[in-house]
Formats: sequence, structure tokens, C-alpha cells
Amino acid sequence: RIAIIDDDDAGVLSFATDNKDELIIKGDLTDTTALIPVQRKRGGCGRVTVKYHTEGDSAVPEKDFKPVKGELVFESNELQAVIEIPIMGSSRMEARDRFRVFLTEPTGGAKVDENRDGGPQANILTVVLGPDEAMQASVNKVKSMLTRKWDKSMVGHANWATQFKEAISVNGGCDDEDGEPSKPSATDYIMHIITVPWKVLFAFVPPTDYCGGWLCFFSALAAIGFVTMMINDMASLLGCSMCISDEITAITFVALGTSLPDTFASMTAAKSEPHADSSVGNVTGSNSVNVFL
Repeated sequence: RIAIIDDDDAGVLSFATDNKDELIIKGDLTDTTALIPVQRKRGGCGRVTVKYHTEGDSAVPEKDFKPVKGELVFESNELQAVIEIPIMGSSRMEARDRFRVFLTEPTGGAKVDENRDGGPQANILTVVLGPDEAMQASVNKVKSMLTRKWDKSMVGHANWATQFKEAISVNGGCDDEDGEPSKPSATDYIMHIITVPWKVLFAFVPPTDYCGGWLCFFSALAAIGFVTMMINDMASLLGCSMCISDEITAITFVALGTSLPDTFASMTAAKSEPHADSSVGNVTGSNSVNVFL
């Protein structure tokens, strides 16, 4: 393909950008200079000039960019010139601020490209100040992580609130097979009245949604230690009132009171589960508590 230039024509002036009427500049934290190319086409005869100036839009002059105005000079057969516009450093992450650059009042027989934005009177280029892609990717990654942690925290808050609701409800507010609230029996009410202080106490143990479950583990361990301490003191008082030594009290009342419930719990787990994992875990956990606490 051969382009023939009429040397006898002064030429047509326009912005030399890939997108005819828009130029996107990536953001930066430091001050930079935007280079706006202006081309002279369809001729190059004689010396021509064209005035330029900037105009703010969503981009604020002196804050996002430094407004400039002046005059470009094309000597004979000179086909390209550059407008330099200082861009202020900014930490914009998502905003796409805009300002415009105008080419007006060509001289020397030259014209502005009437097919561009602004028509035959002026050429208008919209400059878009976009975000820094690398920084935006980092911010989006951190934002995504915080969002996931926030969602997980909200689930943890909801589960923690559910623990207290179940603790103060008879049978934990269980529903029957039809989804309707089951009607507690008299025995359920009696057991609820007896155990509600303990259920409320252990409701303060946070769910496993926090700290990968470690907070729940240590909190539960502390609560078990507190209950074990109370059992020890109550057993000592009972043995003292009945003139029984601590050793005999430990292997009778305390052993019966701590091991018998675990026996029934292991039996229930073994019957209700297809595997023995729950019952074995309950036995080993009970023995660990008895030995270490």
C-alpha cells in the first residue's frame, strides 16, 4: 500500500491515538507526564500552528492533572508533535477520572480533522485516568480476603447467637419431622430447669468459626477445667460431711458421676452412628479429662 502526500497542501491536524477520541492513561502513585501525540496528515507544506488547551471534567485541575495551554508549531514537512501534560500521582483504585484536550485555531492553511469529536471547529480528545492495574489487583485480592473473612465472621456470630437461643430453649427448640416445634414433656421441663445454668455457661464457648477452631478448643478446655474444679470441691465437701476420705470419694462418687454419663453417651453414639468413631472419641476424651484434669 502506497500513501501519496500532497506536498502543496498544509495538511489536516488531529490527535494521533489508537482510539480516535479517547486516550487511557494508567494511574501511578508518582507524578508522571502524559504525552499526547498530534499528527499532520494529507499534506505537509509550509509552517502551520495550532493552539491547544485542557479542560477538566471528573478529573480536577491542579489535583489530578496540571492544566496547560499553548501552541504547537509544525515546520514544513514536519508531520508530528507532542503535547506534554503533567499528571499528578494518585492512589485511585477504581475511579476513572476524565479531562479533555482541545485543538483549535489552526493557521497556515491547515485544518482540524472534521471527522473527529468537535467537528471542523476543534478536535477534542478525552483523556481517561485509569487505576494502576498492579495495585488494583493487589487491592482487589485483599478486599476479597477481607470479604471472605467478614462473611465467615458473620456466620460465626450467627452460630454463637444460636447457641444461646438453644441453651435457653427447652430441648434446644427442636422441631419434629413435620418441621413444627415439638412439645416438651414434663421431664424435659424439669431437666431444662436443672441444666439451664450449665447450658448457658457452655454457650459462651465460641463456635469453631473463629481462629480455625482453636479458640473453641481452648475455651471448652477452660470450661471443662472449671467444672472439674467445682466437682472436686463439692466431692471434698460431701466426703468431709460423711467422714469419708478424699481417696474413697474420688473412686466412688466422683468416678461414678463422671464416668457413668460418658458410658451412656458412648452407648448412644454407638447405636445412632454407622461407625464407632464418635463413641471411641468420647471414651478417649473422657479418659483424657479424668487423667489430666
